[in-house]
Amino acid sequence: MAAKYSLGKEKIRVLLLEGMHQSAVKSFDEAGYTNIEYLKTALDEADLERKIKDAHIIGIRSRTQLTHEILKKAKKLMAVGCYSIGTNQVDLQAAKQLGIPVFNAPFSNTRSVAELVIAEIIMLMREVPAKNAAAHRGIWLKAASKSYEVRGKNIGIVGYGHIGTQVSILAEAMGMNVYYFDSEKKLSLGKAIPVNSIGELLKISDVITLHVPETEITRNMISAHEIGLMRKNALLINASRGTVVEYNALAEALKSGHLAGAAADVFPTEPASNNEPFFSVLQQFENVILTPHIGGSTSEAQENIGFEVTEKLIKYSDIGSTVGAVNFPQVTLSPNRNKQRFLHIHHNMPGLLKDINFVFTNKNINIAAQYLQTEPEIGYVIIDAENCDCDSVLNHLKAIPHTIRARMLY
Repeated sequence: MAAKYSLGKEKIRVLLLEGMHQSAVKSFDEAGYTNIEYLKTALDEADLERKIKDAHIIGIRSRTQLTHEILKKAKKLMAVGCYSIGTNQVDLQAAKQLGIPVFNAPFSNTRSVAELVIAEIIMLMREVPAKNAAAHRGIWLKAASKSYEVRGKNIGIVGYGHIGTQVSILAEAMGMNVYYFDSEKKLSLGKAIPVNSIGELLKISDVITLHVPETEITRNMISAHEIGLMRKNALLINASRGTVVEYNALAEALKSGHLAGAAADVFPTEPASNNEPFFSVLQQFENVILTPHIGGSTSEAQENIGFEVTEKLIKYSDIGSTVGAVNFPQVTLSPNRNKQRFLHIHHNMPGLLKDINFVFTNKNINIAAQYLQTEPEIGYVIIDAENCDCDSVLNHLKAIPHTIRARMLY
């Protein structure tokens, strides 16, 4: 028997920004969500505030910033989908306190980023950027000096997560010696060797590639001191976050000849659109590859991201499952089509579950199933009930002190 949703799918407003892959639209449409607004660009703050206030689900990429102030004005918002690996464009703590789970795509574009990193290493080792620029000026620089194979070279990977491990596999397959540092203990793949500190990794590597999130700890992780520890004529690749490398210090190391080259796909400040100019201190160097944040921008990756994030949003909207949320208690659920399902998000206070259960027992309503997960700050409980006055139950659930939000799913 098909579930009768308290809010029809045709009434659930989905707002998709920044021109994400049509696979997202297709997935929503096939799941019965037809009230979809799709925009190819990010919105300025005023337009974002105006549109998000009526949205139930919003999908964004990296340019849209969902601050606490923006989220507070989104009274109907149930969930956020970040169609990217990172989620730093969303105030995750504010979203949690407002009862809004945030989903992302930590796996879908890992291979795309890894392939770009390997390609950049090969090109820099062969001095392709400088020779390409010279050829465009009519200068023929045919020489084997300062041109090297990657085979036998040491690659140092900072951050051995989803992308770092993919780089590790590809680099080893090409004959490179793989070393890595991660703040957490990780299982090595292949012959990769962990080291005890970033300093140790910098000293032994011919190539350093960075794959860490943007946090206070990683801000300016690679600055003048760290670059000074790197081998003479080493390469530095940054495809993680623009704030991880202090680019002025990198520019000085390139000017002095301490480093042989670098590649950067991310920058502290990036243009909001392709129509805005781009500036970087690294633009003066022909031995630096600059790319406009395209590490994950392949057709395959964007299509997979569209499917992955949308599937998580649909599962939360349809059955209340929060698997894959980065800021929320993780609950795995299956549909229970013959019952009424209620969702209750609350501050994690003693006695809340008793108050929730009392709403049902006081009305002699049988609870057929109950699921609960808590974090230090919030709790998330799902109740499947039998034959109840749904509106009355929902109103009583919303009236419980410390409730963040309550919803009847079906």
